[in-house]
Amino acid sequence: MDAVPPARGIAVVTGAGSGIGRSVAVALAEAGWSLTLAGRRPEPLAETAALAETAGPAGGDALCLPTDVTSPEEVATLFAAVRERFGRVDLLFNNAGTFAGGGTPVEDLTYDTWRQVVDVNLTGSFLCAQAAFRQMKDQSPQGGRIINNGSISAHVPRPHSVAYTATKHATTGLTKSLSLEGRPYRIACGQIDIGNAATEMTRRMETGILQANGTLATEPVMDAADVARTVVHMASLPLEANVQFATVMATTMPYIGRG
Repeated sequence: MDAVPPARGIAVVTGAGSGIGRSVAVALAEAGWSLTLAGRRPEPLAETAALAETAGPAGGDALCLPTDVTSPEEVATLFAAVRERFGRVDLLFNNAGTFAGGGTPVEDLTYDTWRQVVDVNLTGSFLCAQAAFRQMKDQSPQGGRIINNGSISAHVPRPHSVAYTATKHATTGLTKSLSLEGRPYRIACGQIDIGNAATEMTRRMETGILQANGTLATEPVMDAADVARTVVHMASLPLEANVQFATVMATTMPYIGRG
């Protein structure tokens, strides 16, 4: 007998141990989604699961799976475990990422750092999207939604961020390709481009960060919960509707005119 999804469905959140991933996981639980939480370290995942349980009844059923998204074997294990526990996947929030090498001029960026960023931000996103796509295509009822975490850097770069910027531009191509290939199978794919949400990654922006004109300046940030509400809205649409691209940013951050 085919598995019957709950009212909202089954969501997989990568990079769920902190920051945007944690905020989105909690918001999804509050909205009634059942969760699978993936990340590198088990302790932060358990903390996110505890917050999700407080947020809503569905959060109490969270499955926590430490996963290296750069490993095809670990990604396969992740989605096999989701299938075993829940029977299907209705949503992937493809969020795991790194800003390694940020602040390093292009001429000084090491090959190893370049590969680290590409492996996590691009290859990891592809592997998770591919595994989710396969499950969504084969399950009954067929279909689901993939939301990729892009960035303001998918549009315009910061100084000294060549690896991160290149991967986020590539994420846009991944999103468009998944949208096209998913059409016959009721698989929708969208992208949220986030600017200056208050997380560990953006903490330095509040103390001064290099601008395109060579000066250092502090930048405003927004609450990560504001991002999470947008993801929940995107996730909650019927599969006949899709937010293809959304930009959510601190209102007065230097984006328009940046670069």
